[in-house]
Amino acid sequence: MSKALIEAARRITSAQRQHVEVRRIDCTGPGDLGRVRALIDSGDLVPAAIVAVMGKTEGNGCVNDYTREYAAAMWCQLLAPHLDCAPAEVEGRVALVMSGGTEGVLSPHFTVFTRRWVDGAATHGPKRLVIGTASTRDFAPEEIGRAAQVDATAQAVSTAMADAGITDVADVHFVQIKCPLLTAAKINDAISRGAPPVTRDTYESMGCSRGASALGVAVALGEVAREEVTDAAVLTDTTLFSSRASASAGIELQGSVVIVLGEVAGAASPYRIAHTVMRDAIDAAAVRALLRDAFGLDADCDADDLSRQLVNLLAKAEASPSGEVRGRRHTMLNDSDINATRHARAVVGGVLASVVGHTALFVSGGAEHQGPPGGGPVAAILRV
Repeated sequence: MSKALIEAARRITSAQRQHVEVRRIDCTGPGDLGRVRALIDSGDLVPAAIVAVMGKTEGNGCVNDYTREYAAAMWCQLLAPHLDCAPAEVEGRVALVMSGGTEGVLSPHFTVFTRRWVDGAATHGPKRLVIGTASTRDFAPEEIGRAAQVDATAQAVSTAMADAGITDVADVHFVQIKCPLLTAAKINDAISRGAPPVTRDTYESMGCSRGASALGVAVALGEVAREEVTDAAVLTDTTLFSSRASASAGIELQGSVVIVLGEVAGAASPYRIAHTVMRDAIDAAAVRALLRDAFGLDADCDADDLSRQLVNLLAKAEASPSGEVRGRRHTMLNDSDINATRHARAVVGGVLASVVGHTALFVSGGAEHQGPPGGGPVAAILRV
């Protein structure tokens, strides 16, 4: 994080404190914002205060998953009159991250973050939840999955940290990125200009984009040295990863949207956030340890009480590239009918739901450079 951005973050925290509210809102489909409208009509949700929305939609999570674009478009239509702007301008003011795929027991839902500022320096008191957002420039097709995307993402993460008022990378607990992918049209455009893309496979491009984005987070947070990240390292050097990155690729955007979630001492939010890393898809023990060590919650506490206190779990899921989970063979990578990312979301969603007692969880598939191979980062947001 540059000195200029650190100073910007300090100016924010020296004058005002963030007050963040987080709501998990169920939906009956990607275009269903009925419960959101009801909250707005009742005055419980102020549209102008919405800074980010993270949605789980019930598409296939692959290249042709247009439920993500549909959900984002519906949010733009809803918010535009409240923000006094055109629908196309909403995404410049609100970070909309829609992640496709709610296989297994996962429930489609939206997690809505609002932010307001209250007087007083945020330098004393316990650490509480803060949020910051940023965007990269649009990427040329040949930049996706390569160092250009890594560097632009790292810069956007630093900008989002400053927006959140975070000056210490240790206070960042989760970085959610929505990044672009390659389509046939983009691939052909790059080839026609003599600038070959990283791959000619549109589905593979999703992993390339997620991987480069995650490495950008790792660089920004000091988890990986920039000189270690080359074009050739993306998707090949599995020793390079971030323990706090979550990247989701989609067809609906050309650049990346970045959401940084962390904590700042003295923030006015009634929430806390902490993170851990699952070492594999069935590592429920890591999540129980997170809830116990970070929040003091007993693993045997009443599931209903936990469900009320927990706002959401944010997690990555991946089919182990070794073809094994704890020494036994899995078949996710060999299934030609159902993509491995869909299997992985179902598995991890079921494991996490069994721990916390509800199924509206933000589980994103494809964890390239996001945690160790076969595992992935997990963050928990709880009401204080």
